[in-house]
Amino acid sequence: MAEIIDLSHEITPDTPVYPGDEPMEFVQTSWLEMDHHNNHRLQINMHVGTHLDAPLHMLPAAPYVSQLPLTSFLGPGCLLDVRDQAVIRYQPRYEQLVLPGSIVLLYTGHGRWFGSERYFMDHPCVDPEFCEFLLAKQVKLLGMDLPSPDGPPYPVHKRLLSGGVYLLENLTNLDQLLDWPHFEVIALPLRIQADGSPARVIARKV
Repeated sequence: MAEIIDLSHEITPDTPVYPGDEPMEFVQTSWLEMDHHNNHRLQINMHVGTHLDAPLHMLPAAPYVSQLPLTSFLGPGCLLDVRDQAVIRYQPRYEQLVLPGSIVLLYTGHGRWFGSERYFMDHPCVDPEFCEFLLAKQVKLLGMDLPSPDGPPYPVHKRLLSGGVYLLENLTNLDQLLDWPHFEVIALPLRIQADGSPARVIARKV
């Protein structure tokens, strides 16, 4: 059986939300002992925990997550080790590392701060030139152990999403891929009429 690494954060009542967003509500509503079944209610925005940003998140008249092709959410993975880089820039060596149609994952190491204020307020960003490289390579997804690849007015978001490169934010366990030369990524969002979605993201060794 192929080795699999879960790149998703667990959703719990204590999962942090992006500053300024409404708090998440995650409560148990039924109990086996009293109601003969267990049930929970989850009230959450689409950008909590590990999630997908679809074009509608930043662009007008763009498709819902449910309208995006399923082929966008799986493909060969490529891990770029960009630790200790405040700005993630294009490097010539990426030409050989990033294959057309792949899913690129940025391992910044910033994920170690997940759950703290520092995680959201002081994180690396992606350089616009790097975006153009990803678009030229027709990358399917750009994933990262960050809450966002940029800040307001979100030029990186808009450039990538307008070019068909969707975003996976708040990934975890990327360090476990450092010794995997070949793997595929599967990142399935909900089939939902929304601008984004929580996602279960895994890497499978090939």
